[in-house]
Amino acid sequence: MGAKIVGISQADARRLWLRTQRLDEKAPFGSGPRAVAAAIAHLGYVQIDTINVIERCHHHILWSRIPGYRTAALAAVQSKEKSAFEYWTHALAYVPTSDYRFFVPAMEARRSKAHRFHGRIDPGAYAAMLARIRDQGPLSLRDIDDEKLEEKLHPWASRKPSKRLLDYGFRVGDLTISARTGMLKSYELTDRHFGWTEPMPAATPDEFAAYLLDRGLRTQGVVSLESMTYGDAPSKAAVARLVAERVTSGALVPIEIEGLARANHWATPSALDEVSTLERARRVHILSPFDPLVIQRKRLAALFGHDHRFEAYVPAAKRVLGYFALPVLVGDRVVAAIDTKMDRKAGALAIQKWTWLVPETSGLRRRIEVALTRFEQFQKLA
Repeated sequence: MGAKIVGISQADARRLWLRTQRLDEKAPFGSGPRAVAAAIAHLGYVQIDTINVIERCHHHILWSRIPGYRTAALAAVQSKEKSAFEYWTHALAYVPTSDYRFFVPAMEARRSKAHRFHGRIDPGAYAAMLARIRDQGPLSLRDIDDEKLEEKLHPWASRKPSKRLLDYGFRVGDLTISARTGMLKSYELTDRHFGWTEPMPAATPDEFAAYLLDRGLRTQGVVSLESMTYGDAPSKAAVARLVAERVTSGALVPIEIEGLARANHWATPSALDEVSTLERARRVHILSPFDPLVIQRKRLAALFGHDHRFEAYVPAAKRVLGYFALPVLVGDRVVAAIDTKMDRKAGALAIQKWTWLVPETSGLRRRIEVALTRFEQFQKLA
């Protein structure tokens, strides 16, 4: 006989998600570098992206949870405290250094099978690059003058062969990004950066499955197999086995969310106890399209009823919401999408397009305009 299925409303699922994302409090992590480290540790990852029509998304995501956030705090966490590092989750992201071993298997796999963007890596040239960093200290691409340039292997590649060597070293774990200025990265030997005398041991497959499951529960409240393994489909089978074990032991409860077709969600008993104590969220957030609440588009659509479109790479004539539309969260509803652009010379935030997703009211507009004023100040001071 299977475990009893517990039904909850979509509103309860939203409340739990907002609680676990820490979007229902003013200052859930405090302030300063400690807050940044705490936020990354809780969220598990903060996505990085190059688009900068407004402040880049990694800073935007942290600002949404840390009042008074400044970009220097993230630089301190990465380069001085070293409590976060850059690596690939579903995308390039800041990840807690305490989770490093969960990414070692991916590094080892990339060493045994080179990424197609790297092409053929010359072992001698790669060894020379590592030796140069060992002798001279961290290097950025600007520090290296390549005698010969090459054809790009993909649109975002560099014509410098050294770029491929640095990126290869980063992906296989020999190098880490020790500092970042905008999108310019400095590469350092991983062991020297962190002060490690022994290689970090790799997590086992079972440990990695537990990591994905526990991260999902911590940051989503109610989880599905798809939400926990977003961007990592090969891990689904192992995570599914672990879910079944925890349901059997009573550590997880099968959940059926009102209005969704199947009972394929789970939560902890403590989360179900907590949901009855949560008040309806009331805060206003101008969110990044890469925010952890937004990036899983299907989940956002299922629970919030908003199918967010990221249209930066959509031809202008076919855009609906705009080039870089930001979802506007008011309480537990996504009420609008606003395409903004920062005019850095004028020091002003331009509204390119404002799309209402619910009926407009003067009170709702006023609350959003207050939030936009705070957002503009963040752009100026970050």
